Amino acid sequence: MNDGIATLFVALLYALILLVLARSLMTWFPVRPDNPVASFLFRVTEPLLAPVRNVLPKTGMFDFSAMVVLLLLYVMVAVVERAASG
Repeated sequence: MNDGIATLFVALLYALILLVLARSLMTWFPVRPDNPVASFLFRVTEPLLAPVRNVLPKTGMFDFSAMVVLLLLYVMVAVVERAASG
């Protein structure tokens, strides 16, 4: 695998990890829906979170979809880094 492509892909995965973390932390604070940062985070992360949310069983007021997505993104980082090194 090309090292430059692997590095770029890993950087993209880490950016997605940060965005999902930011969206998760944002739920702890009152944020207006018309906030441009909140809107951006929703548009970028919802395509990742919605399919996982649909598969996970309902757990009341707790949403574990972000945790599952973060775990999957970290696994993808490890796979890409291993493929790039060997």
